[in-house]
Amino acid sequence: MTVESAAAKEATTPEPDIGRSWHVVLPPLCYLAVAVAMVVYTQVVPLDGIESGSLNLTFILRRTWEHIQLVFYSTVLVLAVALPLGVLLTRRALLKATPFVMVLANLGQATPSVGMVVLLAVLFQIGFWTAVAALFAYSLLPTLRNTMVGLEQVDPRLIDAGRGIGMSAAGVLFKVELPMAAPVILSGVRTTLVLNVGTAGIAAFIGAGGLGDLITTGVSTQRNLVLITGCVLIAVLALLIDWLGGLAQRYLAPKGLS
Repeated sequence: MTVESAAAKEATTPEPDIGRSWHVVLPPLCYLAVAVAMVVYTQVVPLDGIESGSLNLTFILRRTWEHIQLVFYSTVLVLAVALPLGVLLTRRALLKATPFVMVLANLGQATPSVGMVVLLAVLFQIGFWTAVAALFAYSLLPTLRNTMVGLEQVDPRLIDAGRGIGMSAAGVLFKVELPMAAPVILSGVRTTLVLNVGTAGIAAFIGAGGLGDLITTGVSTQRNLVLITGCVLIAVLALLIDWLGGLAQRYLAPKGLS
């Protein structure tokens, strides 16, 4: 390799964008710093008996893990239903069923979240999976609707081109339509995640655990520190999951579309 070619290669090699990397990493670090500062504060200030029971580190970590589980299972259920259903409702054979399905999906989100949780608890039983079902019904619409919108916005000429080169209907769907619709679909999934994090706080009303326990305890016992701690931790968790959703939109969407 000549000196000139080596110099040319070095000149054309992109250098890492350190500023951009920090721009990506800084927000979650700030969110985590707020959460850690809140928890540390609760461990060092004088507490009465009720506050000590609700703000000990083991209790907080257990409730945080329960909250994450509620969000995880409800979101997985949404993805398992909304993605294939959204695809089916954009196919010509099922277009007539779309209005009826959308009415049901809108009904789930139009119902107040507390009312949804309590209604399902009355119909079935209190507990973790009832809260998961309520979160699923409440957060189904964004992913379902964005899946349909993303697929409907794909340029028909691209679909015709895929069929013109001999691709099957499944091949066009997985190699043309879904990749083109990915940014819109991922945006819906991101909205579902954030909705679930915030709404999961009401799971405490039916004994499903989560960080909502801190809020209900703080309200019922008039302990502002317990209430504020629960609110801060839920907000931080929502911000962190929204950040992860943003990364997914950026890196999972096909290049040139995100």
